[in-house]
Amino acid sequence: MSFLAARLGNIQPSATIAVTAKAAELKAAGRDVIGLGAGEPDFDTPTHIKDAAKAAMDRGETRYTAVAGTLELRQAIVAKLKRDNGLDYTPDQITVGCGGKQTIYNAIFATVDPGDEVIIPAPYWVSYPDIVLLADGKPVIVDCPAEAGFKLRPEDLEAAITPRTKWLIMNSPSNPTGAGYTADDLRALAAVLERHPQVWVMTDDMYEFLVYDDFRFATMAQVAPGLKERVLTLNGVSKAYCMTGWRVGYAAGPVELIKAMNKIQSQSTSHTSSVSQAAAVAALNGPHDFIADNNKVFKERRDLVVSMLNQAPGLHCPMPQGAFYVYPSCAGLIGKKTSDGKVIASDEDFVTYLLETEGVAAVHGAAFGLSPHFRISYATATELLEEACARIQRACAALR
Repeated sequence: MSFLAARLGNIQPSATIAVTAKAAELKAAGRDVIGLGAGEPDFDTPTHIKDAAKAAMDRGETRYTAVAGTLELRQAIVAKLKRDNGLDYTPDQITVGCGGKQTIYNAIFATVDPGDEVIIPAPYWVSYPDIVLLADGKPVIVDCPAEAGFKLRPEDLEAAITPRTKWLIMNSPSNPTGAGYTADDLRALAAVLERHPQVWVMTDDMYEFLVYDDFRFATMAQVAPGLKERVLTLNGVSKAYCMTGWRVGYAAGPVELIKAMNKIQSQSTSHTSSVSQAAAVAALNGPHDFIADNNKVFKERRDLVVSMLNQAPGLHCPMPQGAFYVYPSCAGLIGKKTSDGKVIASDEDFVTYLLETEGVAAVHGAAFGLSPHFRISYATATELLEEACARIQRACAALR
């Protein structure tokens, strides 16, 4: 009889974290590895945000805070949602967690009973299904292929809903594809949801400000106000504000749900770091001009990576609207052989081949629920991206 809980058998460790750890391990052993697995900006946290954290420490703001987060931070989040999204919330409708992942975890554990279903469009962020499984819920995966722009279609949403459906989880712009839902896309999905009042919507807006070209961000509670009382709007400071290690995510929703999420958190982490919360206030209330500067660099990197990958034999890389990932298809390489006779039978085989032969670390598409693809993060130095893509081209050309 195992000492470990049976529920652990239902989940896998985060594939993105595993790839990043493997790349670091190989580098430490002296291998020349370019890691493209981590979803983390390579820009430093802006100075005014770091200064706010230092000032908070100097003021002695190093003690426990309210479970839901400091009032100052929740007020800053209220102001942000009004300013950027036209959404009206009050501080008691806001909860702050240790990153977006904990906020999702709290929401699922506060609402999902054994057998409850959660609709998750694929490709998805790797943690969504595993969090549902840990809560004894049932992930209902809906394929959203490249032909659909990697986006959920209304007819596919309708077909996936059952009397046991509790949530729909949405992510725009998407990790891993960078696909973004327009306001019209969201309205079409909202028309389906209006017919199914038992279904709540969780919108993961973590990449809200990382958008390119003429794409305009929209979120469900904003474009479908009739659904607002069953929408949980999730966001955080990790990506746009280059604060991944500060661990601050937040959510806005109906008071009853927020209270339930706080109850879960009160028995786990209590709250995120008081110093991180002070930094997040500065991030939300302070200057945002650096975001546009960073996005200009990200767009240049995106264009470089898409162009170079589309020149690699057997790859096809769509152009993403946002975030800092590409999700190319490697279907043209499945069934080919390496120089030593190994068959590339899956996207996992392909990324293993890339790492072993060329020292490029990427994440296989099966981890995100849609194959045969792989994910590359272009949130790394431009010269490294250029070298990595040249290595990928060489690896693809070597297959027979």
